[in-house]
This record gives sequence, C-alpha cells and structure tokens, in this order.
Amino acid sequence: MESRPGYHRGGGNNITWGDSPALPGAQGRRRKQPPRPADFKLQVIIIGSRGVGKTSLMERFTDDTFCEACKSTVGVDFKIKTVELRGKKIRLQIWDTAGQERFNSITSAYYRSAKGIILVYDLTKKETFDDLPKWMKMIDKYASDDAELLLVGNKLDCETDREITRQQGEKFAQQITGMRFCEASAKDNFNVDEIFLKLVDDILKKMPLDIMRNELSNSILSLQPEPEIPPELPPPRPPVRCC
Repeated sequence: MESRPGYHRGGGNNITWGDSPALPGAQGRRRKQPPRPADFKLQVIIIGSRGVGKTSLMERFTDDTFCEACKSTVGVDFKIKTVELRGKKIRLQIWDTAGQERFNSITSAYYRSAKGIILVYDLTKKETFDDLPKWMKMIDKYASDDAELLLVGNKLDCETDREITRQQGEKFAQQITGMRFCEASAKDNFNVDEIFLKLVDDILKKMPLDIMRNELSNSILSLQPEPEIPPELPPPRPPVRCC
C-alpha cells in the first residue's frame, strides 16, 4: 500500500555494499525535510441550530472521530486541517459556533472573515429546518458578499426518523443565489469530506488567479488561536438574499 504524502516509513536495517562496513553515523538515516508551508489559509464557519451536529461534522472531518454524546459548544471552537486541492496546499481553520441564540453576539463576529459558510440542519427535526431563515438573516447581516454557502442536512443515518425531505432541502437552497445543498451523516462518515472539500474547491474555482494571490494572502490567519471575542463587530450588510 502506498504511503501517504508527507509520511515516510523508516527502515531499521543497516545496509552495506559488498564487504565494506557501514560508515559511522550513516546507518540509513535520512534527513527529514521540513513540511511545505501552506499556499493559502482559509477560514470556514459552521452555523446552525443547537444539536444539529455541527461539532460532529467538524471532528469527523478533522480527526475522523465521532462522539455519540457531544457537549454543546459554548461560544466558538475551532480546529485546523490542511488539505491539497488544485495543486495547492490549503490550511483550513474551521470555526464551530454555538447554536444557542444567547451566543449570537459572539459568533456573529466570525462571519466576516469566513470564505465559506456551512449551514447545518437536522433532517430529523423540523424545527431546525424552520430556523434556516433566521440563520440566513445572520449571514446577510454579517458575512461577506462573496462567501461560499453550503446547506447541509445532517443525520442521514437516521433515515427512518426523517422529517425533512431531500426535496425540501433542495428547494430552500435554490432560493439562495449560489448556495449548494448536500445531505450527510457525521456518524456514518457519509459525504463529510465531500462537504468541506467541495466548499474549498468552489472558493478557489471562482477566483481568478491574480485575485487568489492578493485576496487570499491578505486573509492569512495567525497560527495562534484568535481571541474569544474579536475586537470589533463587522458593519451590518444590506439584505441581498431571499430567505
């Protein structure tokens, strides 16, 4: 089986040619090359009502883990994962936001710098789908006009408890210019990688090369965690999307 890029399997045998002894200090050691730095660094934010599986989607994508009884996110949390697309190495900072309304004043500040927004609902709970217009108002008010949007119906593994049809999800997404739609299961790891990779691909694909070099380099994120509450909130956006 081929080893993954960036990982090298070290050999434990000393190799000699003919009768020549191995040179001191040269026992098959290979100097490790430093990892190639990321070409771009992007921020993606996951939003949606409480209990829809935002944290589970993030942890499945970044760590390939799933917790049956995840605690509700307080404020915001984030994880980092590096992916390669279109020949570029991209460092993703994925923000997981609390679904409770009392945290909106904190989480809204993270919309502005997000290049991609994943809006999640639980397809087994109609109330989380009914909350989607509320989340679209948050996007319209705080997010950048050019942020890529993806609507996700999570918990596809609970098909027998479904309350929202795929057609309903598609219909909602079609009302929003540029919004994609997908159903997924964090528990079964179905469509999780596709969600994030397609979103990043859409971000890169719609930008001309010169804009990618300038705009994305200007949005490079610090490798240190950002403050819990950013110093300033973004100005309100005019209502441009139907919700």
